[in-house]
Amino acid sequence: MPDIIMPRLSDTMEEGVVVAWLKQVGDKISRGDILAEIETDKALMELEAYEDGILEQILFEPGSRVPIGNTIALIGDGTGSAAGGSNSAAESGAASSDTAKDRAASLPAQSERTGRQDNPIEAGGTAPAVSTTRGVGAHKKSSPLARKIARELDVDLATVTGTGPGGRITRNDVESAHRTIASTPDLPSAVQPAASATSAAPPAGDYDEIPLSTIQQVSAKRLTESKQQAPHIYLTSAIDVTDLLAFRAEINRTLEQAGKTKVSVNDLLVKAVATTLRTDPAVNVSIADDKLLRHRGIHLGIAVAAPAGLLVPVIRDADRKSVSEIATETRDKAERARDRKLRADEMSGGTFTISNLGMFGIEQFTAVINPPESAILAVGAAKDELSLDNSQVVTRSILRVTLSADHRAIDGATAARFLQQLTEVLEHPLRIIT
Repeated sequence: MPDIIMPRLSDTMEEGVVVAWLKQVGDKISRGDILAEIETDKALMELEAYEDGILEQILFEPGSRVPIGNTIALIGDGTGSAAGGSNSAAESGAASSDTAKDRAASLPAQSERTGRQDNPIEAGGTAPAVSTTRGVGAHKKSSPLARKIARELDVDLATVTGTGPGGRITRNDVESAHRTIASTPDLPSAVQPAASATSAAPPAGDYDEIPLSTIQQVSAKRLTESKQQAPHIYLTSAIDVTDLLAFRAEINRTLEQAGKTKVSVNDLLVKAVATTLRTDPAVNVSIADDKLLRHRGIHLGIAVAAPAGLLVPVIRDADRKSVSEIATETRDKAERARDRKLRADEMSGGTFTISNLGMFGIEQFTAVINPPESAILAVGAAKDELSLDNSQVVTRSILRVTLSADHRAIDGATAARFLQQLTEVLEHPLRIIT
């Protein structure tokens, strides 16, 4: 009977966090039962059983971070044979990880409750016990990644207690050991961290440690890679949206009378961006090795701040939808994103992203491109400014937007043309719906 392994639950997933086990050791399992809740890089999802049997062993407790393909539980016939036969496989860890990952990648999508290349981060449980005396000891099982990290951090593996299957030393164990050594005041100077002339760690106990959610960790990794790999260029336009705001007010009066969802400035922006990309798709692109992919579909990601981190629901074929349809879909997906109820496919496949911080009073900012896309539009708040109109001083509502573009795929003139066309659409709002 197959082991229960950490499956690939999204296209960018490299590892998952076991949030909770909904079944306990000894429970009878039927095909289709929900065994556990798994946090991926995008959402909280349910892990479904594909075999009948008895849950004989749970290998990773809640809170454990597990690379895809690793065995996380064992189902058998109740005799314990599954646990006995699978422990050695679990202890072999990295030796079978490639095969296990292939199995995970080929699994069908799991049932969803709520909505990364190799080199996986090793799973770890509780912080390992660490001896403050360096020296040689008995050979301990450790992953190649753990040994590499140990060399980089100058951690003696003989002093580290492994928390992986069979006592295997994982990356988490090494990093925890390094933190313990660094925070021990009476260590020999040879193992003390080098003093920094420009910065110092805060005093022990003078801060609260808040673990990053999986979404936050993945966002940090991907956005760091984006800044390192994609040469960003930034262009800002100041757009007169006085007529757009009046147009929105008129639309909302009509929608209110019809009992329909009102539209926001952001809904109009989404539609205006989609209209502009349909007219000139040169910004609706991404880089793939030595190729430029010009996307046929206009699928707009809308950045949403959620308690677990930044999520980007995607409005597919936004150019083909009305403003009211965009408004309804955006609100539904934003709400479900905050509640961790979005499916993975609802946050995949975006070709261009819009990030709006205007509701916080932010007038202008730059955003980091969301890979593999090549552009993101940062939208600020509309502010009243004085302007000259036929020698008369008038008040106009000005909205500043900043386009971040990957210079490998989009040159300055192309980016400038896009903003010029977007400005034309927003300053003549009837073009949004025609």
